[in-house]
This record gives sequence, structure tokens and C-alpha cells, in this order.
Amino acid sequence: MRIWGVIGTLLVSACAQQSRVATAPVPAPAPRPPEPAIALLAPLAPQPPLAAAVEAYKTLVANEIWLRNAAVYSDPVPEMLKSIVVLELTIDRAGNPVGIAVYRSNGYKHLETRALESIVRAAPFARPSGEVLEGPGTVTFLETFLFRADERFQLRSLVF
Repeated sequence: MRIWGVIGTLLVSACAQQSRVATAPVPAPAPRPPEPAIALLAPLAPQPPLAAAVEAYKTLVANEIWLRNAAVYSDPVPEMLKSIVVLELTIDRAGNPVGIAVYRSNGYKHLETRALESIVRAAPFARPSGEVLEGPGTVTFLETFLFRADERFQLRSLVF
């Protein structure tokens, strides 16, 4: 019962006429200084991001590896792979591989060797465009070799 008394008191006080007290007017905010003028330039043609350009070149290299190696397959990638070998490739401005290293493997040395040899067999590659070349005039990226049970491989860049 007591709670109803408290609620009633609150309602009555809320409905009671409030006295008006004069308050000082709130000053208007100071005007902001004008924004500096910005010169409008003609829009530039959109440039593809560097990553997209490197991916396009990587696919081009993968196609060349594909064409020059007999141990590739084009069937869908099986659910279970025998081995996955990731190579780091560095290619110079002339399209020559100047660095090939095993970035990741699961221990099948002969499959690592097969992946490395497939790069050498396919070189030289198309010249990379200037937009993908890094400081020393090279482009570096990873390529993944997906080996199935019969030890034939597919390149990750070509799997869609």
C-alpha cells in the first residue's frame, strides 16, 4: 500500500504548476570561420589496387607454369590432398625467377622439389608491369601447389 502512496505523490507533484524562473539567455554559438577553398582537379582514372595487379600477374605466371608442366591436373580439387606446398617466388623485371623458396610444406621433400622444378621449367615468365614491381625491380608473391594422391598438382591461383 505504501508504494501506491509514493506513486500518487509523484504524480501529483509532476502535474502541479511549476513556477517560472527567469534564466539568462543562452548565447548563440560563435560563427565558424569559413572553410578554406579547395581547388577542384579533374578526376583521375581509377587505378587498380596493387594487390589486384599482383594477383593478375600471379595468375599469368600460374598459367605459364600450367602450360609447361605435364604433372598438372584440371579436375576439381579433391577433399583430401596428399600435400600442399607453398612457394615464395621473386621475379625480376625481365620475367626471370631470381628467388624461389619453400614457404610452407608438410614434409614430402620430393613434392617440394617437383614444385620448385616446375617454376624453373616454366621460366622465363611474362615481364611484370611497372605497377607491381617493388623497390629493387622485382615482384614477390606466394603460389600454392595442391598435390593429390597420384602426386599431380594444381595451382591455387587457377582454382576457381
